[in-house]
Amino acid sequence: MILLRAKDVEFEVTYIDLTDKPDWFLKVSPHGKVPVLSVDEDPLFESNAIAEYLDDVVEPPKHPSDPFKRARNRAWTDFVPDFSKGINIYYTKSREELEEKLAGAPKFLQKLEDALANERGNDGPYFNGPELCLVDAAYAPFLQRLAMVEQFVQTGILRDFPLIKAWSDALMANDCVQGSVADSFNDVFYTNLKKRGFYVGTLLSEDVVAAE
Repeated sequence: MILLRAKDVEFEVTYIDLTDKPDWFLKVSPHGKVPVLSVDEDPLFESNAIAEYLDDVVEPPKHPSDPFKRARNRAWTDFVPDFSKGINIYYTKSREELEEKLAGAPKFLQKLEDALANERGNDGPYFNGPELCLVDAAYAPFLQRLAMVEQFVQTGILRDFPLIKAWSDALMANDCVQGSVADSFNDVFYTNLKKRGFYVGTLLSEDVVAAE
């Protein structure tokens, strides 16, 4: 929804309970994942495919105009699954597993820190500069969840990566990112961490979950 909002596209949202996926959803989402975009009642699935489609058909473009730069952006978008798996401290089952994840996270973070230093040639605040792009939209959901957990757990995971920290802060302050989740997202996210027995969930008090 970040890109839809960034391009001022009117849309309607149907939220799915991923713990109880309805049959109609599984018919339109072959991989059983969200998001799915319905275009003239035809489904389009997978985040990157949806983003590329929207950038092709709706102005203004959010990819660089230079073909080489555009390809580089796509390459960094392809890094998202590895990055998210490498930094998702919120889905660890124990303190030991959390520490193991923190120990391995820098190798993923350093790659992105170097990309921010070398790819844009300016001070940002976004991946390519002053305007939101597809790379920003791809990383924002994972950085958003990390920021939500980090404010309570305070691992300092981004302490040695100032460019990522500044980028994350800029994304979290962006209206398109803030409005990309349901009003109840914080509450659902924190509650699920507790219900699913993740270690981070045990660090959240009932008051924190209720307040969020």
